[in-house]
Amino acid sequence: MTELAIHAADRDIADELSEQVRSAYHDRTPLRIVAGNTRAFYGRPVEGTELNVAAHSGIVSYDPIELVVTVRAGTRLSALNAALAEKHQMLPFEPPIFGDASTIGGAVATGMSGPRRPWAGAARDFVLGTRVITQEGKLLRFGGEVMKNVAGYDLSRMMAGAQGTLGVLADISFKVLPIPTASHSLRLEMGLQDALAKLSELGRQPLPITAAAWHAGELFLRLEGGESSVKATKERLGGEALSADFWQQLRDQQHGFFSLNEGQALWRLSLPPHTPALELAVDESDIFYDWGGSQRWVKTALPADTLRDECQKAGGHATCYTPHAQGGAESPFTPLNAVVEKYHRNLKAELDAHGIFNPGRLYAAF
Repeated sequence: MTELAIHAADRDIADELSEQVRSAYHDRTPLRIVAGNTRAFYGRPVEGTELNVAAHSGIVSYDPIELVVTVRAGTRLSALNAALAEKHQMLPFEPPIFGDASTIGGAVATGMSGPRRPWAGAARDFVLGTRVITQEGKLLRFGGEVMKNVAGYDLSRMMAGAQGTLGVLADISFKVLPIPTASHSLRLEMGLQDALAKLSELGRQPLPITAAAWHAGELFLRLEGGESSVKATKERLGGEALSADFWQQLRDQQHGFFSLNEGQALWRLSLPPHTPALELAVDESDIFYDWGGSQRWVKTALPADTLRDECQKAGGHATCYTPHAQGGAESPFTPLNAVVEKYHRNLKAELDAHGIFNPGRLYAAF
C-alpha cells in the first residue's frame, strides 16, 4: 500500500485498551468509552469507568489507487480529512466535526453524516471493515479483506450508530472517493411549498446535486461533478452564488439557526423523501430543512410525544440533540417497538453479556 505522511500522533494502544476491557469484563465494571468527547451531548449520559481511546490514533494504511484507508479510532477527523485531501480524496458521508478534538471513531459510533448523505450514502455504507475489542478483551477483525463475521452479524456496519454499546472500535477501514472536479453552491428565493415541489422535481432528474436545504424563504443547493455538468446546471437554475462554507456550518451546527432560545430544545426529524410540512405548532423560522427535506432541524419546547407522534404518522422518527440536563428529552431516541426491542436485547446480550459497554447510552434499560 502507498504510504502517506501521518497528520496525527501515530500510536497503537489497542493492547492496553484490550486489557482494560478484559479487566472490566472480569469485574463486571461498566465502561464509559470516550475519545474527543465532542459528541457527548448525543444520547443519554453514561456512568462508568472511563475508557479513553483518544491516544489510539494514526493512519494505519492508505491506498489512494484502491480508494481505501484504514485509520485508528482516536484519529482526529481534521487530520484524516487533511490526509485524504492531499490526494484529492474525501470521506463521502461528510461527517460532522463538533470541535478540534472530534475523532473518526466518534463519527462512526454516532453514525452521523453530513449534507451529502442522501446522494452519497451514510457512514455505515462506507465502512469496509473494523478491528473491534470484544467484551472478553479480544481484538478481532471484521469485514475488509477477512470478510468474517460473528454469529451471522455484519458487525462492522452494526458499529455505526451503536454508540459503543456493542464493543470498542479500534481501527476502521473506509471506502473513500475523489473530491469532485467542480463545485458550485447557490441560493434561490422561494417559499417552503414551492421549494419542496422544486426539490421533488429536481430529484427526478440526473443533476449533479449533492446537497439541498431550505430555511427562511431560501432554497440552498450544492452542485458537484464534472465541469460541464456543473456549469450547465448552474446556468439552468440561476440564483445567487452561495459560499461553500455554508455547508460546513450546517454540517457542524455552526449556522446561526442552531442558537437556541430559552426553553427550546434541538430536534432532528428523519422523514421519508418528499414529506410535506408537518402539522407542528412551531414557527417556520425555527425549522431548517436539510437533506432535501428528509432531515429537519426543529427548535421547540413541544413535548417529545407530540413531535414523535407527528413523525410517526409520516413514517419517520425524531431524535433530541439537547441533553436532558439542558432541557432536552429524557429519552433522546425514539422508543423501540416490542419486536425491535427484543432483537436489540438479544444482540446486546450476545455481544455485551455483562453490560459493560456504555450502559444506558441509547436506552435506559440497556
